[in-house]
Amino acid sequence: MFDAKRWAEVPVVADGVTRLAELDLYGRGPSPLGKEPGGPRALDLCCGFGRITLELARRGFYPTGVDITGSYLAAAREDAACEGLEAEWVHADARSFIRPAFFDLAVNLYISFGYFEDPEDDRRMVTNVYESLKPGGAFIIETLGKEIAVRDFVEAEWFEREGYTVLTRYCPVDSWASLQNQWILIKGEKRIEKTFTQRLYAASELRTLLEEAGFSPVEIYGDWDKAPYDHRAAALIAVGRKGRG
Repeated sequence: MFDAKRWAEVPVVADGVTRLAELDLYGRGPSPLGKEPGGPRALDLCCGFGRITLELARRGFYPTGVDITGSYLAAAREDAACEGLEAEWVHADARSFIRPAFFDLAVNLYISFGYFEDPEDDRRMVTNVYESLKPGGAFIIETLGKEIAVRDFVEAEWFEREGYTVLTRYCPVDSWASLQNQWILIKGEKRIEKTFTQRLYAASELRTLLEEAGFSPVEIYGDWDKAPYDHRAAALIAVGRKGRG
């Protein structure tokens, strides 16, 4: 479901990530294949097809993409090889992946946070990221804030994407603790249906989650240009920093 528009926005997101992480490497270029990487190490949790992972590699980071879906990683690995980009791909569960004091940056983007059935798994994942970062490292989460979900709520909608007619239905769960999503994709005689539930965090709740894992300070923004998280916010972006002490 990643159409051309979604691929085209990747550089803008990567711009925001490098600014917020304070690890801007424009002009440095990627490490040649087979060479020891010299750039900062970045962790892309729930990397999917590697959109951001590969863009970070192009900018001089040495990224590690982690995902539980092997077919996504296979596609990402193929794209990296075609471009001659150096990246590591790990088939693992985000709840259990940990590599102590190894990464300069970690990201969880494109609303891929909050899908575990047990909320304690969210806490476990955030704590593992904290342990995996070097002192001074940053963890950036971009997700659908509860405030935005309520503000923009519609019960159903439909649109066309990549030749499919997509029908969606949404339903708040447990007094807006979560949002149930039902997607139906139709293309000719083909029909695909998927239902999933995402746990929603208010900005204050996400900040508390990160602080309890050890991050300090935790900054909250409404877009990649550091706009405030207010009634005009486009997204909920949280930046947790690991102290150097």
